[in-house]
Amino acid sequence: MDVAREELSAGPVTLRRWRMSDVDELYRVVGESLSHIGPWMAWAAHGYSDADARRHVDHVDAGWAAGTGYGYAIRLGAGAAGAGELVGGCGMTNRIGPGGMEIGYWLHHARTGRGYVTAAVAALAAEAFRIGADRVEIVHDVANVRSGAVPRRLGFTEVDRRPPQEELSPGEAGEDVVWRLCAP
Repeated sequence: MDVAREELSAGPVTLRRWRMSDVDELYRVVGESLSHIGPWMAWAAHGYSDADARRHVDHVDAGWAAGTGYGYAIRLGAGAAGAGELVGGCGMTNRIGPGGMEIGYWLHHARTGRGYVTAAVAALAAEAFRIGADRVEIVHDVANVRSGAVPRRLGFTEVDRRPPQEELSPGEAGEDVVWRLCAP
C-alpha cells in the first residue's frame, strides 16, 4: 500500500495529520467532551490527561512511520491556511487484515449533527482506496446509534455483529456492529 496524504480536504472540514503542536488543543477538546465520548471510547472512559494527548500523537507518529495507521485532527475550514478550530479526530488502521483499513472517529460534543464526521469518514474511505485498500470497515457498539448513522449514510453495508474486541466502555451494550465498504 502507498502512504496516506498528511492533509485531506473534506467539505466543511480539513483532516490534518496530528502534530505535537496539537497536544494542548487535543487535551482541551477531549476534556470538554469526556461526558459525550467517554461512554463509547475506552481511551476516554476514565479521563484524559495531557500525557494521554502526547501518547496519542506519539502513537500516531509510530503508525505513520510503520505505514500501519494514519491519524488525523478534524479541523473546521479548508486547506492548511484556512483550517481552524479543532473539532475532533479520526483515523484509519490496517488491523482488519491484508487489504483492509478500519476507520474510527470522535467529535467534540458541541459540533455534532453538522456532517463533519460524515465528511471526514468519506475522505478517509477515499484515501484508503487511493493507497490500495480493497475494503474499509467501521466498528461500533450497537448502543452507539449516532456512530452507526455515519456508515449507513455513506453506503456501508452491515456485515457482522460480534462480541467486542476491545475493553467495554460504560455506555456500551457489549455487541459490536461491523460495517464494510468495498473499493469501487
